[in-house]
Amino acid sequence: MKVLMLEAYNRFSYEDMADPEIGAEDVLVRVKACGICGSDIHGMDGSSGRRQPPIVMGHEASGVIAEVGSAVTQWEPGDRVTFDSMMSCGRCGFCRQGKINLCDNRRVLGVSCGEYRRHGAFAEHVVIPQHVIFRLPDALSFEHAALVEPLSVAVHAIGRTPLVLNDTAVVVGTGMVGLLVVQALRVAGCGEIVAVDIDRGRLDLACELGATLGLRADRDDVLAAVQEKTEGRGADVVVEVVGHTDSVKTAVAVVKKGGHLTIVGNLSPTVELPLQSIVTREISMIGTCGSCGEYPACLEMMSRGSIQVEPLISSTAPLSEGAQWFERLSRPDSGLLKVVLIP
Repeated sequence: MKVLMLEAYNRFSYEDMADPEIGAEDVLVRVKACGICGSDIHGMDGSSGRRQPPIVMGHEASGVIAEVGSAVTQWEPGDRVTFDSMMSCGRCGFCRQGKINLCDNRRVLGVSCGEYRRHGAFAEHVVIPQHVIFRLPDALSFEHAALVEPLSVAVHAIGRTPLVLNDTAVVVGTGMVGLLVVQALRVAGCGEIVAVDIDRGRLDLACELGATLGLRADRDDVLAAVQEKTEGRGADVVVEVVGHTDSVKTAVAVVKKGGHLTIVGNLSPTVELPLQSIVTREISMIGTCGSCGEYPACLEMMSRGSIQVEPLISSTAPLSEGAQWFERLSRPDSGLLKVVLIP
């Protein structure tokens, strides 16, 4: 099969590789679409440390089952599917509690971090355990279905956020996941949704997708604008989707006393935290990681159109052109959101 191999940091090759062998409880998926994630960009240049070459990256994918293992009973060749990129073991204490995203033995598709190496879906075929496979609705295209993974991250984050109907929410960061968070907040019943970013184009898109106001963090008085929207109280909930000191400080500043802050972003391993503001205003703050069973709901929302992903796809391209699209996405001024590669 053909694969897009990260053979060294910042260097790809489009090459032949043997088809992977499947176990008794695995399925072999013929990949039809695979999105380039921001984490893949940080993996390409080595900054994350989680894509140590050589590795076939790619974890946002969909396709058709080509072959099933001897113990697989619920799936058959020809089924249109997607899959969770986090391979939970199903046996540890967290898995038994239903917290599969916290699995002690999880392996993430397309990741090589020293502890393990699992080739991903920038390939013609990929092997997936049957217990993380999900059937695609008939109306959902492969390209759209490839975005269910980032959507599940957004939906999981909002599921962990205590919301009351008509709450005012602020979303700090309107990249791919931030734009999906905006839509998930709208579906969840928020009233005012304020989007904050430094990219005017992404803020405009956020407003098209459900935000009621877009603020430039580097030009607007974000705190004053949020207080004006909330009669001086601040936002009921804030979702931070960057993971940088400046964005975290903004998120803390705009949440109301007794409000809630959900942290999705993890761009930086550590950030400076305005501790006294959190303590003296009794702010509740949680982290959120990946997804935990939200795939079926996400697929249904995408299929019926309550979550829009088409506006987030900047381009589709053959897998053979993957290297040049990685290079373009790595530029700060690329203006691109999601690029989907087609093997």
